[in-house]
Amino acid sequence: MKSNESAENYLETILILSGKKPVVRSVDIAEELGFKKSSVSVAMKNLREKQLITVRPEGYIYLTEAGREIAEMIYERHKVISQWLISLGVDPETAVEDACRMEHVISKESFAAIKKHINGEQ
Repeated sequence: MKSNESAENYLETILILSGKKPVVRSVDIAEELGFKKSSVSVAMKNLREKQLITVRPEGYIYLTEAGREIAEMIYERHKVISQWLISLGVDPETAVEDACRMEHVISKESFAAIKKHINGEQ
């Protein structure tokens, strides 16, 4: 599970960075996450092998369709859970940190129920 969580965090970071920058490189990911570039390079190799990203000869990193699906799912969970915790009175910094852990382990059923509750559906 830990390696899956790590892969999901990298994919989510690539998604977020691709919204802020014209291109994403390993150095951008390392800077964003506070990791060594060598650690990021190993992770990018693993994501490439799983066909979740492609890396251009220039070093530009792009999500594949499968990688984008995972990244968008994790990012949606992160945003929804963070906002939900904040609305419950949790300090925003704590809410974001907790959401970062919860987004990887919550079941689809529980997440759907939280979303439904937040949207006022019964």
